[in-house]
Amino acid sequence: MEDATEIPPHGYTRETATAGIEGALKVIEGRWKLEILFQLFGGQVLRFSELERAIPEVSQKMLIQQLRQLESDGVVRRTVYPEVPPRVEYGLTDWGQALCPALDALLGWAAARPE
Repeated sequence: MEDATEIPPHGYTRETATAGIEGALKVIEGRWKLEILFQLFGGQVLRFSELERAIPEVSQKMLIQQLRQLESDGVVRRTVYPEVPPRVEYGLTDWGQALCPALDALLGWAAARPE
């Protein structure tokens, strides 16, 4: 049995692992964030209007809010082109794209739930 004071070889303790997972979940929590992420996975770059059409249930205000949060957390990058009218595109950062395998694993875990 592992001594509670000993730090495991991967460097996490129960406390730091808990805090790390809670922090990660806070980044993706929100009614529309996962939907936005799944629209952008695979290198997709979409304009705001394309995201609106892809997720018709979300209000414009909520989509803007969720995109801003994802951008401030470093998951989504927003690119504004100096055109008239301005063109704005959204894509995932490398760190955001790296979330895809973790969500795939979580989906597999959920699908394997015993009945």
